[in-house]
Amino acid sequence: MGVALAGIGWVCRSLATRNLGVSRTKFDLIILLSLIWTTLSSLLSIEPSISLLKVQASWCVFIFYLSRAIATKKTVLVLATIMIVSASVGSLFSVYDLIRGRGVVIESIAGDSPFRQIDLRPGDTVWRIDGRRVYSMDEIDEVLGSKPPGTKLSVGIIAHGEHVERSGLTVPSQLSGKAGLTGELRNHRFRASGWTRHYETFAELLQIIAQLALGLSLAHLRNHGANKFFKIALIATVIITTGITLTAMRTVIVAFMCGATLVAWLSLRGVLKIAFTFALFFLLAFAAVVISETRADQALALSDPSSTLRSEIAAVGVRRILIHPVFGHGMDAMKRHWTEWGFPGRDILHLHSTPLQLAFDRGLPMLVLWLWLMVSFWLQAFRAQTQARDLSDTHAYGFLLGTLGALTGFLLSSLVNYNYGDAEVAMLFWWLMGASMVMAEGKREVG
Repeated sequence: MGVALAGIGWVCRSLATRNLGVSRTKFDLIILLSLIWTTLSSLLSIEPSISLLKVQASWCVFIFYLSRAIATKKTVLVLATIMIVSASVGSLFSVYDLIRGRGVVIESIAGDSPFRQIDLRPGDTVWRIDGRRVYSMDEIDEVLGSKPPGTKLSVGIIAHGEHVERSGLTVPSQLSGKAGLTGELRNHRFRASGWTRHYETFAELLQIIAQLALGLSLAHLRNHGANKFFKIALIATVIITTGITLTAMRTVIVAFMCGATLVAWLSLRGVLKIAFTFALFFLLAFAAVVISETRADQALALSDPSSTLRSEIAAVGVRRILIHPVFGHGMDAMKRHWTEWGFPGRDILHLHSTPLQLAFDRGLPMLVLWLWLMVSFWLQAFRAQTQARDLSDTHAYGFLLGTLGALTGFLLSSLVNYNYGDAEVAMLFWWLMGASMVMAEGKREVG
């Protein structure tokens, strides 16, 4: 709704001034070609009725142009500050959430329990039913008892450190107000997700925002020394980084470290570079402890069930890409043919990789366009932060430096996470790209 209101304001202003407020860039052609190819792929999809509905997700690109048209340096910095504060609060909430615990650890399941429909097992944790968080057996019974017989419910489960949403539970006609479960303890060993719907979303968002906080912090340190802005931004970076670690997202943690290292080595001098790199080893050690305590056995060695499943899905995906290399299978077509096409497991997921998913859904030409766009964005961010540094524009330099780190982390994570397929992450990505151009152009006034 907020984006829609901003868009309406942009249209009204454009009509009044007869000026869109957006200059042409080298990215426009790539974006246009990507949208055209996405539409063609959807029309030629194996399931066009599904894929064409998915085309509406392309509206996220609108945020890129909206940001460029109406944002100024001041509004970009204000929004970045709000995001950093929000991410910090979300990370602190995650610490509280872990201390409080989630859901109910299941001890036993009655033979006639409706939860047997979703393959629930002793030791698993039920923490959400039909979108509502539950903390006791009474709450579980209350939720089921409030639903009419035949109602289909989704159930959030924590099993072996993984969050799974299962939608196969149907409220039986003879429930008698009981779920047929026993258990008293809450789960304190889960992957933090803050106020978002999933830890993957939370980790990807925090990774981007943490890089912005780090970039602003180190820009102030470089230009003005250890002033209050440096200290506040650094504290926020530490808090948000803690939130990333508590998600136990191995790839995002490594991606953040790579992006943060790039930010540090571009901005710091002398011994501070070494000190910062050394500090990252403490982060890595902390992350290793969190992963070992939260996720399944052998997660650190990448030989856990999650890693194995990802590898199997990727292998099937690559083989399928070779069958439809030009226009792909069509967006979301796999959801109707998951088992038929040979993907393992009964939970319909995705290829866990942005490049692979783009090639699978929309063909290899779309993958080429994506890589072209990402490389262009990265080079633009690198040049822009260098120019801002030479001009000693601290805020612009810090934001652009953080953008470069965020984009680096986003791209590294995208190799084994379908982060571009997450709406919240995609929206933040396109805002960041548009805002970085505003900062690079030094736009101070609207219009």
